[in-house]
Amino acid sequence: MDGESSSPKYDATRRTSPLAFFRGFLREPAQVGSVIPSSRFLENRIVDTADLSSARLVVELGPGTGGTTRTFLRHLGPDARLLSIELSPWFHELLGEIDDPRFINHLGSAEDLAEILALHHLGQPDVVISGIPFSKMPEPVGTAVAQAVQGCLAGGGRFVAYQFLGDVARITCPVMGPAASTSLELLNIPPMRVYRWFKPGESEPASPGS
Repeated sequence: MDGESSSPKYDATRRTSPLAFFRGFLREPAQVGSVIPSSRFLENRIVDTADLSSARLVVELGPGTGGTTRTFLRHLGPDARLLSIELSPWFHELLGEIDDPRFINHLGSAEDLAEILALHHLGQPDVVISGIPFSKMPEPVGTAVAQAVQGCLAGGGRFVAYQFLGDVARITCPVMGPAASTSLELLNIPPMRVYRWFKPGESEPASPGS
């Protein structure tokens, strides 16, 4: 990052470097579900499943190197906010290259979702998207993440998780009930399942913060 550059750091067309993603996998193998970044086909499926165009406050759990994050920002409205929560300091630093007034880059654990939202003066999100591999975390941690999502989502909000394996459903269904939809994106390496849950209740306007 060049402090003397006058051009913005955020580039809406930039995609994740496969080399940077692979380095991230080598650094944090327990936190990365694949050695290859998500394909544009998977990203578009996530965007459609989450109905991002109507979202005002979105939380992304496990954004990694930021390829999906940049895609989500391209589909969000000008008044929306996107909060990323990343456990890896290395990935968190890479995410700092995204310069967008709608974006909040937080280093921390998805288990602490409620505290993180409060820290940034944000209300209840209407969308939470998770790319963290539930298959690689202890089940009590996965359950705690699912409970945090359930507790923080606005009424009518949606939780979207894209995963290689089905552990997320096994862990999340006892907390949020059966998934409202499940789809398989074959045009990704590896193929990914995309799950969606809804939180019962009427949707209320989310506070996008200041």
